[in-house]
Amino acid sequence: MKTQDKVIHEAAQGIGKQTDADPITTEVVRHALNSAANQMKQALMRTAFSPVIYEVLDFAVAIYDKDIRLLAQAPSLPMFMGTLDFCIREAVDNVGGVEALEPGDVLLYNWPYGTGSHPQDVAMVMPVFDETVGLIGYTAIKGHWLDIGAKDVYCTDTVDVYQEGTVFPGVKLCARGEIVRDIYRLVLANSRIPKMVEGDMNATIVAVRAGGIALKQVFERFGPEVFWPCVEEMYNHGERVVRKYFESIPDGTYTGQGVLDNNGVDDDEIPFEVTLTVNGSEVTLDYSNAPPAQGGPINCPVPSTLSASRVAISMLAGFGEPPNEGMFRALRVITRPGTLFHPLPPSPCYLYGWPALQAIEVIYNAVAKAVPSAVPASSGGCILGISYSGWREGTGEPWADGAPHPVGQGAWDGGDGGTMLHISESATRFTPLEVWEQRDPWITERMELAQDSCGPGRYRGGPGIDFAFRFTEKINMTSAIERSRHAPWGLAGGGEARANGASLEYPDGRKVDFSKVTRLPIPAGSVFTLRTGGGGGYGPAAERDVERVKADLRDGYISEEYARRHYPHAF
Repeated sequence: MKTQDKVIHEAAQGIGKQTDADPITTEVVRHALNSAANQMKQALMRTAFSPVIYEVLDFAVAIYDKDIRLLAQAPSLPMFMGTLDFCIREAVDNVGGVEALEPGDVLLYNWPYGTGSHPQDVAMVMPVFDETVGLIGYTAIKGHWLDIGAKDVYCTDTVDVYQEGTVFPGVKLCARGEIVRDIYRLVLANSRIPKMVEGDMNATIVAVRAGGIALKQVFERFGPEVFWPCVEEMYNHGERVVRKYFESIPDGTYTGQGVLDNNGVDDDEIPFEVTLTVNGSEVTLDYSNAPPAQGGPINCPVPSTLSASRVAISMLAGFGEPPNEGMFRALRVITRPGTLFHPLPPSPCYLYGWPALQAIEVIYNAVAKAVPSAVPASSGGCILGISYSGWREGTGEPWADGAPHPVGQGAWDGGDGGTMLHISESATRFTPLEVWEQRDPWITERMELAQDSCGPGRYRGGPGIDFAFRFTEKINMTSAIERSRHAPWGLAGGGEARANGASLEYPDGRKVDFSKVTRLPIPAGSVFTLRTGGGGGYGPAAERDVERVKADLRDGYISEEYARRHYPHAF
């Protein structure tokens, strides 16, 4: 596909206008809005049907103002969060604009180039009205529905967007509070597991309505004369926090490099780079040198490219504060249409998240070239998403499930790395073993921290995890694993960690290794082994405290052979 001129995605709304809002009242409003977002989250979790929603938390919920600026979010999936403003804007435009909205409407939208995701990540948007002043904002949720008519339940080998699922390009699922039955039936008719999708769809309707009620209550409690100035001051504070951080980084241009294993169809590696430019308190991330859009589904639509940028910046400079629109004002992103990070229809993008989460690592790699102590070393670099499906023996009922898996996190200048889901999925979880074994046809034979998988250093990286699943029925499995060919890097002299990997042992003893595979048929009795990557180390291994080495040996994080090789000074 021919690439076009660069596109500059400016900071959200520019420098915010000053207000005389009382700071204490502003904090009360901010926390009230975050509480409203959490009510949405709890409503969704308590009513959803599938574990990917109520256990994994593969969704994002947020509240936006009438100008589609982020007011509040609940801790869930960060990578979705940075795309919801696009979802709202596109959904509203496609039903006829703001003037076509009425109280009680709920919009359905999942066009990948507008959501930034594959079609299974469905967005619901509800406009919120006050009887006196009219439109005051929106509640929005984007969550993963287990199946919505793609060529397979989960895919790593699609060659165009039309293989990836049924598209709803902005339609009213509810009009004036009543479900539009034709749209509702159309959703269910395009799913292999309509019972699960119906439950999650209804739960999402419940949740956006709960958020709408909560937002209206906050607005009415303070009134427009207090509420709107407090909102502006809330944005201004978020902006000041981020700008102050980047003022501490030396001005200059820094480039980070990354490599994707393949595009899911061809086996060639895909190198890419992201350039970070710091100018005072302004930061620009330039993706325009990305390779052309790929023939396999590894392309990342613009909303998720911007989301990865927002996640990287807010996690780095936000100091643990729940993000709002102001935190993005200092950020500018540059892309080039027709490339990996700005694909155009009909480029496939089912695995959009894998280059996005790699981009976060590469951005930190660029920051490290300016201030190594400002960022951690590389994590395992993937979420190792595995999806399962089939028909239950005895009942013939269709089923599907899936989850991400934790990786080791990179060490930093001050501490060892932990073991958790990738930063792009922080605040989400992987399914508890008890839930898996109760719902799905397998036994988990092993889940343990992997010895010697961490990168050595003055501070060691977090270990990866070894999983082993023995299937009790025949199933189909789709595996989406990245960073299996390149080890997670260390920083400031720290060592590399173990890369990701997976293998399958059949009942006859035959073994195969793989990273990306779609709908692999697996007979009962097979054992699937998943090896999640570790985190890179920070600082020279020769500087690691001897007592820390001995503690790692006692705890089983490392073996004696590993310790003698990397930490001979401890003996």
